[in-house]
Amino acid sequence: MGRLAGVAALALGISGAAMAQTPPPEAGPIIAPTADGGLSPAQLAMMERVSDPRLSPDGRRVLYTVRATDWAGNRGVSSAWVIDPDGAPRRLAASDGGVASARWAPDGQSIYFLSPRGGSSQVWRMDREGQAAVQVTTLPVDVAAFRLTPDGRSLVVALAVFVDCPDLACTRDRMKAQAASVSTVRTYDRLPLRPWDSWNDGRRNHLFAVPLNASGLAAGEARDLMAGVDGDTPSRPLGDDGEFVIAPDGRRVVFSTQMQGRTEAFTNDLDLYSASIEGGPPVNLTDGNPAPDTSPVFSPDGRRLAWLAGRRENVFGDQAVIMVGNADGSDARALTPDWDRGPGALRWRSDGRALYAVAAENGQQKLFEIDARSGVVRAVTEEGTVAGFDEVAGRLVLAQEGFGGPAQIVEISRAALRRLTDHNAAVLAGTDLPEAEAFSFAGWNGEAVQGWVFKPAGYVEGRRYPAVYLIHGGPKSPWTDGWSYRWNPQIYAGAGYAVVMVNFHGSPGFGQEFTDAINDHWGDRPLEDLQKGWESALASNAFIDGDRACALGASYGGYMVNLIAGKWNGPWRCLVNHAGVFDVGQLMNAMDIATFIAEFGGPSWERPDLYRDFSPNTWVADWNKPMLVLHGSRDFRVPIEQGLGTFSALQRRGIESRFVHVPDENHWVLKPRNWVDWQQEILDWTAAHTGPAPAP
Repeated sequence: MGRLAGVAALALGISGAAMAQTPPPEAGPIIAPTADGGLSPAQLAMMERVSDPRLSPDGRRVLYTVRATDWAGNRGVSSAWVIDPDGAPRRLAASDGGVASARWAPDGQSIYFLSPRGGSSQVWRMDREGQAAVQVTTLPVDVAAFRLTPDGRSLVVALAVFVDCPDLACTRDRMKAQAASVSTVRTYDRLPLRPWDSWNDGRRNHLFAVPLNASGLAAGEARDLMAGVDGDTPSRPLGDDGEFVIAPDGRRVVFSTQMQGRTEAFTNDLDLYSASIEGGPPVNLTDGNPAPDTSPVFSPDGRRLAWLAGRRENVFGDQAVIMVGNADGSDARALTPDWDRGPGALRWRSDGRALYAVAAENGQQKLFEIDARSGVVRAVTEEGTVAGFDEVAGRLVLAQEGFGGPAQIVEISRAALRRLTDHNAAVLAGTDLPEAEAFSFAGWNGEAVQGWVFKPAGYVEGRRYPAVYLIHGGPKSPWTDGWSYRWNPQIYAGAGYAVVMVNFHGSPGFGQEFTDAINDHWGDRPLEDLQKGWESALASNAFIDGDRACALGASYGGYMVNLIAGKWNGPWRCLVNHAGVFDVGQLMNAMDIATFIAEFGGPSWERPDLYRDFSPNTWVADWNKPMLVLHGSRDFRVPIEQGLGTFSALQRRGIESRFVHVPDENHWVLKPRNWVDWQQEILDWTAAHTGPAPAP
């Protein structure tokens, strides 16, 4: 199957519209292509973001989420949409006030969702037509996630609570007392201190059963299904409802969590536990596996349980195997022991004969179907990124995107595709979105490495163009054929640049050995791939002016930019480092993930030579190229001290440099106005150092 319709560019052609200057904040951004006719930051910031398709129980309607931008409020606002049987998408009026995690009721006659409209995050319900909403839960603490039991008689909700509290009111009152305290002193005696972007306040995410009455509203006390458990479900900081599942008979919940006490921060050994909806201690189903067990899913008949099992403890990028066992986890077997890809988003097909999963493969994020008996794997899609999917009674719908356009809801039937939505068509009208051109070259150890090249928007044959080299983060987060709202190559193509990106060793989607090659080798093998990839791109694309190029990266990509500054600075007019690493040893001891030292095979005091050789601060004496450094104060993944150290070294060396501080952002820049200003800082910096394009 080739590129699916709807994944390619939504609007073709070149516009001569000039890029507008930034308008006054109260006016909102001017939505127009760039001077070269390509994608502008304002266009990207104001797009509707389509996600999370959910088929109704009869398979006739598609419920999905659209996140729009509230420019005045500097935030995103989500709403629920439905595609009716006649094929017409419509926004549900009851979305006013915000909607998250919209889910069909088992009978298909109503839709449950999370909303803060009542003053805290609670479960609400709207009718099938989305005309009216009523509040379902009035719990004294926020609801973080939920699932409905198959009979519609109960909810299972995730709540952040103090484990020693006897009831939810106790958690509420303790939080109020902390907030009202004149003293801000807080003490800790174990890790983690600050997951992602907030300090640990001592609460745990626990699952609670909430009974519903005949009207579908909460009735009765919430029952803690994890009473006394020193663990989180969903996991912190970014877990979701994919970490727990309710059995088809509604009697049990299976969830993934850790219970290692004081050593919890030093292992990723999650286990699956089963708990009765009626209460009682959870039972460990996967105690024999020292690696993470996640994503439990029951077969439609409730007789089998499938999940994703890691093979190794504390190995980032370790490709999980799909396990299938009895409903209680017994007699489990590896369904895909030899599949050299890393599956995620596991789900049973509605007939119970197969499972679905997504996985990166050769620069694509594909949907795969796995036979539940034989384990035979078949790719359902070939190109683009599957960002969400659902299947009911043989009807399969996807949220699919690509380099050529943002996500749309599409339907696959008999290997053909039908696009069901056309969001952002007006925003992208007249915009040139250049096609990504894949290339391959011999990288480290002579092994094949894959990359992408984009021509600039408005490309004219015979001209030579400045270039940006985008370096991905992770480091095990590959460039895939998708649509990013953070580092989108179309933004740089739209600004008149050729764009080069490489999936260096360490990138998933090319086999476990390829991913593992970066372990203990952060600073040499990927750098060799980047050097050889750049040479290959220049040799095959005469339009790239290699003398007018800048290298850009974030997170691990920012680490690599800092390393390039000392070890490979010859080709670059400028460098851009967002949330990058300066001192690796300090990072590993200060970041929010204590297990990340596995990337270096141990802590800095055990392997000092490796840390020294691969830490960018070792090579500062050789820095000489202008660098833009950007960092957020709420970034606890790569704490801001790494950016401050980078900028201090640049200033002390007398190197042209600029520091962009975003005090209210974490590892990502998420607020619309912040993102536009942040992106413009990058574009202004690269433009100042690459100069105008030459005349033809």
